[in-house]
Amino acid sequence: MKLGKYSFGIGDRFGLEGKAQLRAMIEAKKRGVTITPVWNKSFREHKNVKTEPVSVQQEADEAVKSLNWTDDYFIDADHVNMSNIDYFISCSNFFTIDVADYIGKEADEKSVSDFVAKNQHLCRTIQLPLLNKEIEMSADQLTEIAKKYLFAVEQAGEIYRYLRSKKSDDDFVVEISMDETDEPQSPKEMAMILAAIAGEKIPAQTVAPKFIGEFFKGIDYVGDVNRFAEEFELDLAVLEWAKEKFDLPDSLKLSVHSGSDKFSIYKIIRQGIEIFNTGIHVKTAGTTWLEEVIGLAEAGGSGLEIAREIYARALERIDELSAPYATVIRIDREKLPSAVEVEKWDSVTFVETLRHQPDNPKYNPNFRQLIHIAYKIAAEMGETYIQALNEHREVVEKNVTYNILENHLKPLFLE
Repeated sequence: MKLGKYSFGIGDRFGLEGKAQLRAMIEAKKRGVTITPVWNKSFREHKNVKTEPVSVQQEADEAVKSLNWTDDYFIDADHVNMSNIDYFISCSNFFTIDVADYIGKEADEKSVSDFVAKNQHLCRTIQLPLLNKEIEMSADQLTEIAKKYLFAVEQAGEIYRYLRSKKSDDDFVVEISMDETDEPQSPKEMAMILAAIAGEKIPAQTVAPKFIGEFFKGIDYVGDVNRFAEEFELDLAVLEWAKEKFDLPDSLKLSVHSGSDKFSIYKIIRQGIEIFNTGIHVKTAGTTWLEEVIGLAEAGGSGLEIAREIYARALERIDELSAPYATVIRIDREKLPSAVEVEKWDSVTFVETLRHQPDNPKYNPNFRQLIHIAYKIAAEMGETYIQALNEHREVVEKNVTYNILENHLKPLFLE
C-alpha cells in the first residue's frame, strides 16, 4: 500500500466533520493537486472523548461514500506503541509508531557494536544531492548516535513485526515518529536512524523527526525560520540519499507533526519539496476541533453560550488539562481573559480572539492554546455539545472546510 506523494493528516476529536474535511481535498483536486486524506486519532484522544478506534474508520468511510471520493484514504492509529496498538489493528491501515519514549535508552552493547561494524560506510563524508552540501561522521560519532537511537528503532521494528503478524493478509502504511522528544534530530542522526530502520526491515513510508524550534499546539511556529529552513532542506537531502543507499521505499517522505497552524514555515516546506521533487505528510492535530468552537461562537445564541462555557470550565481546570500537554503548549496565564470578561463577549469578539489571525489585534494565542486542549470539557458535555454542532452544522462545516483549504492546503500545495 503506497501513500500518495502529498498527504494530510486530519484529526477530528468528535468524528463529525469527515465530510467537511474531505470537501477541502475535493476542492484541491479540482485545482489540480491530489492530496491523500489521513484521518487520525490517538489513544489519548479516544480515552478523553470515550470513543473507540473503529469510529474513525466509520467516519472516513461514510464521508468517502457520501462525497464519491474515489482516490485513496487512510485511517491512522496515531502515536501508538505496544501497550495500545491492539485497539487499532482491525480498523486502521496507517500506523504512526511512536518511539520517542525509547530515545536515550541504550541497546545492548553487542547490538550497538554490530550496527556500527555493519555501517562503517557512514563514517565518511556524505555528499548530499542537490544542496551541494555534505555531512561528515566519525566512528565515535556513529557509536554515540547509535547508543541514543538504536534501541528506539529496534522497538519500532518489534512493533512493526507484531503488526505484520496480526495483519499478514493486509497492507498498511508505517510511520516512525520521534517528534515528541526534547531535542531535534540532526542530519547525522537522521542518517543513522534511517540506516537502522532499513536494518530492521521496516518499510516506513514517513518519518516524523523533531525539528528545530517549538511546535506548540494550535499556534504558529516559534523559532528562527531561517534555521528551520536550513535544517528542513538538510533532512530532505539526507532522506533522498538514504532511500537510494539503503533501498528504502521510494514513497518514503518526511512527516511534519505540526500541532496545527505552522503558517510561517509552510512556504519553506513548499519550497523544499519542490527543490527535491518529493512528497510530504503534514499532520494538523486539533485544527478541526478549534473550528467547531469557532463555528459555534460565530453562530451566536446557544452556540456562543457553549463556547463561553467551554472556556470558563477550561480556565477552572487549566492545571489538569495542561498536564498531558506540558511539553507542547506555552500559555501565559496572566494574558488569559477572565471567565467573567468572556461571558460579556459577543460572537465577533470570541471568534476574533480564537481564530488564528496574528494580524488581528484581538487574537490571543494563549486563549487559543487553552481552547485547543479543552476538548475534554466538550466531551463531558455529551449530547449538549453534539446537538449544538448538529444545530449549527452549516456554519461549523463552513469553518472546517475553509480552514483546511485556505489556511493549510493552499500555501502547502496549491499557491
